Amino acid sequence: MTEKVKTFTIIIGDGPYTAERPYTMLRFAYTALLEDCKINIFLVEDGILVGKKNQDPTTYDNLGKWMKDIISEGANVKACGVCMKARGLSEDELIDGIKKTTMNGFVEMCVEADNVMFS
Repeated sequence: MTEKVKTFTIIIGDGPYTAERPYTMLRFAYTALLEDCKINIFLVEDGILVGKKNQDPTTYDNLGKWMKDIISEGANVKACGVCMKARGLSEDELIDGIKKTTMNGFVEMCVEADNVMFS
């Protein structure tokens, strides 16, 4: 009997470089992908900025690079369209591989998950 792949849905609501939680969640996601888990990430509230292109922090680990690595390892990453609109962030400003979604997309990610984590 084969073991079912564990699926995690991670919600990131904090903006980059203001708290360590987004960085911790991205490190967890990358590690879980390397352990053959499936990862869904939903960017909401100020967390949508974690998915913004062209990040260039001088004193922090680059969350944009972490996000690109996670996407290249197979993570499914989506951003809240309402949150993007409220903050004036367009879809073409998102890191390649991140898709805009609605709360329906978020619900689908949670229904699919074995565990849901919010940071």
